[in-house]
Amino acid sequence: MIKNKKIKVLLVEDDENLGFVTSDTLSDNGFDIDWQKDGKAGFDAFCKNEYDLCLLDVMLPIKDGFTLAREIKEMNKQIPILFLTAKSLDNDKIEGFNIGADDYVTKPFNINLLILRMNALYKRSIPFSPVQEGLIEIGNITFDYSSQMISCGNIQEKLSKKESEIFKLLCIYKNKVLSREMALKMIWGENDYFKGRSMDVFIARLRKVLKIDERIEIKTVHGKGFQLTERD
Repeated sequence: MIKNKKIKVLLVEDDENLGFVTSDTLSDNGFDIDWQKDGKAGFDAFCKNEYDLCLLDVMLPIKDGFTLAREIKEMNKQIPILFLTAKSLDNDKIEGFNIGADDYVTKPFNINLLILRMNALYKRSIPFSPVQEGLIEIGNITFDYSSQMISCGNIQEKLSKKESEIFKLLCIYKNKVLSREMALKMIWGENDYFKGRSMDVFIARLRKVLKIDERIEIKTVHGKGFQLTERD
C-alpha cells in the first residue's frame, strides 16, 4: 500500500470464498475494502461512495463486469479498473481494455502480485484526479470545488455543498447529457421523487449563478436529464 494513504477499493466478486480471502488479505495489507457480490450492488455502491480503485470480476450476476465497468467509466473516466477473471482469451481482454480497463489478473492469482499491480495503478492515477486538481475552468468561469466558489472576473458566488456536487458533475459531463438517475444516485444515494424535486431547485439556483457568463447554460433534456453547454 502507498505510505500514509489508505486506498479505498471497490471489490465486486460473487465467489464467496475468493471474495472473503481477497477482501480479508487486502484489508490486512492496509487497503480499505468495500466488497460487493453482484454488478448492481457494485454500481449502487460506486454511486454512493468515493473510491481510489476498482477490482471487478468479469462474470457477475445481475450485471456483468464489462457492463459495470462501462457505467463506472461514464461517471469517472480516471478511476483505475483492474479485472479479476477466470478467462484468459485475448478477445475478452481486448473488450475490457476498450472499455477502459487498466489491467487484468487471471484467476487463480498471486495476492502479492495483485497488491503490486494495485499500488502501481493507484500511483499512475494520482496526477489525473479531478478532485485533487481542485479548479475547473469553463468559459470565463473558474469553479473551485474545494471552496465551493464560482468566480468570473471580480464576481464571486458561494455555492452550497449540493450545488457544488451537481455543478462538478455537470462540468465532468460538459456537452453530454447527465441523467437525472445518475445524478441522484451519485449525490443523494438514491433515485427518489422528492430528492429529484430538490435537485430541480438546486439546478434553478445554478442557472441564476451562471448568468455571470452568458455563454454558459444548463439545458434541460426532457425525459433524460441536464446538459452543461458553452456557446462560442
